[in-house]
Amino acid sequence: MNNINKLQSDRLKPFPNVSSLLKISLGLVLFTIVSTALVYAETISVDVDGTSYNVDYTATGMTLDAIEADLDFVSLILTVDVPDSDATLDITFERSFFDSTFDGLDDDFIILVDGDEPTFTETETTSQSRTLSIDLPAGTEEIEIIGSSFGAAASIPEETPIEEPVEETPVEEPVVEEKPVVTTPKVEEKPVVTTPKVEEKPVVTTPKVQCGPGTILKDGACVLDERCGPGTILKDGACVLDSTPVPAETSVKGMGKETIVAFVAAFVIAGTVGVILALISKASKSSN
Repeated sequence: MNNINKLQSDRLKPFPNVSSLLKISLGLVLFTIVSTALVYAETISVDVDGTSYNVDYTATGMTLDAIEADLDFVSLILTVDVPDSDATLDITFERSFFDSTFDGLDDDFIILVDGDEPTFTETETTSQSRTLSIDLPAGTEEIEIIGSSFGAAASIPEETPIEEPVEETPVEEPVVEEKPVVTTPKVEEKPVVTTPKVEEKPVVTTPKVQCGPGTILKDGACVLDERCGPGTILKDGACVLDSTPVPAETSVKGMGKETIVAFVAAFVIAGTVGVILALISKASKSSN
């Protein structure tokens, strides 16, 4: 009998006790929480014509190393690393920073992955932003996203003042009426007095030039009114505060439903493992 009990004890030695199992379960829960938080809090900055913008993104199975703007082609070039297997990049663009429109309506972005067209979808569209989800094959190194316009700070061209044609007014020479010569009757011989002709100088009228809204008359030509100081813009003929929204420095997304699901899944797994090991331990004690 003692030999049988010793044999059962030797068989149960490799199994961890209940306290160890609880510690392992707690570690799994904490690991799940940390992993979930890291997936939804990534932001990268890009400089567009001297203005810095923040771009929110979520990288799955890959890393986003750098991003730069190409003003000539109105595109963003992303340098990525997709090491082993297929990956997914979810990226959000604020409309005030980067957009793709045609005739005032939303138009599809053009996306190239190492020169080829990938599979992508627009997962969210609001009046403030647009979110794209791009599938990337293993080994991808560069993504180019082509739109139609950058933010107001980089896309507003300088306006060329329109010169209105100046109509030349013909100068009419005044007509001087000749006054008759008055001859005084000779009582005594007196010289005839002749009144000299008075020449009137022509009056030259300078045509008026009217400048349009946002321009002023300078040196006889309409030029842009640049009297507004830093932080203000010219609107409807007056300087007003620039209310262009500034992209947020950082943002944290996806910590709602996904975090709750991760908590529940972790506790269910930990509870199941604990119950199974408790039953094994109870069965072992019963056999003793």
